[in-house]
Amino acid sequence: MSTDVVLPDLDSRLAEVTAVTEAHLARTDRDAVFPVEALAALRRTGLLGLLVPTAHGGLGGTARDLVAATSTLGRADLSVAMVFAMHCQQAAALVRYADRRLAASLLPRVAGGEVYLASVTTEAGKGGHLGTADARLTGSGGLLEIDRFAPVVTGGAHADGFLVTMRAAGDATAHEVSLVYADREQLSVEASGDWQPMGMRASHSVPLRLTGRVPAHHIVGTPGRFHEIAADVFGPLAHLGWSAAWLGTAAGALSRVLRMLRSPAGRERFDVGSELLLTRLSRSRQRLDTVHALLQQALATVEAGADLSRPARQLLLNSLKITASEQCPAAVDDLVEAVGLRHGYLKDSPTRLELAVRDLRSAGLNYHNDRLHLADGRLTLRDQGVTFA
Repeated sequence: MSTDVVLPDLDSRLAEVTAVTEAHLARTDRDAVFPVEALAALRRTGLLGLLVPTAHGGLGGTARDLVAATSTLGRADLSVAMVFAMHCQQAAALVRYADRRLAASLLPRVAGGEVYLASVTTEAGKGGHLGTADARLTGSGGLLEIDRFAPVVTGGAHADGFLVTMRAAGDATAHEVSLVYADREQLSVEASGDWQPMGMRASHSVPLRLTGRVPAHHIVGTPGRFHEIAADVFGPLAHLGWSAAWLGTAAGALSRVLRMLRSPAGRERFDVGSELLLTRLSRSRQRLDTVHALLQQALATVEAGADLSRPARQLLLNSLKITASEQCPAAVDDLVEAVGLRHGYLKDSPTRLELAVRDLRSAGLNYHNDRLHLADGRLTLRDQGVTFA
């Protein structure tokens, strides 16, 4: 299940980050704390600038590099992989849509590892739905007022900058949403509540209230037309990045199980010729190959620069997210059944299946699959010929 890598030195950069991640994994999961050491490694290696063009000092990476990097990080820790993928999603939005002045001042800082970006899209009562916003932009004299509460902000307490969805200024409707960038130093950032989830504990997605002022040119894209950014960048890169992270986590779990089974101790404990064991391993691998194939098809569609608003292409991207969020946890559950209580359920097993189960349980809830199925039902009605991307 290898993924082609365009950047020749990407593997060495990722090796440094994964080594740091592994060294602190037990503590960050146990204590539900943000992986500050892994973030420092992402800064140090330049990976925060993966999708920033070389003209701004970045690595000039592509969506394929994002998928490869996120999948690799997912093998070590799903929380770190998701933090990285969501940062890259924000960076890509800035690359494509930021005002020239904002891009010139901000993108070199992202490339240099100075700015870790957090996404602020959730609101009480609407969850992570991207199409509407309640909190409205106000202001005058070239400055915009931000007063925003978000119940879930992944890594927000540690972010250096924020991309925030707000209702456009004036008499805009809830569907006229603007995306605004704010440096941490331009805001008062107040964290509230605790973060004690079942899994994804190191993502530290605490509620935040953001208040402050930013210049008017910090609106990213056309005011009130965030839906264009969502369709072009946020949605596609979210589904590619999340699915790559989930696939990496499940693939890492399978790899650790296989190494354990093939070790001298594993050969003594397990009958590797057992038909039941072999069948469960086969099912787990089949699920991951299915997700990998769908991920590669969706990635190729995005790489081709196709019009992603067409129903068949939206259905493909949504299908990737839904399928990955269902099949990756199922693949790990197959492994739990295959190796049993000692190595499938207990925390101290080197297979880390217990952690993978907890982390991957969040996949279907991360922009809930029910919401995507409703959207897909409407898209399906528009595609009477049942075409494929």
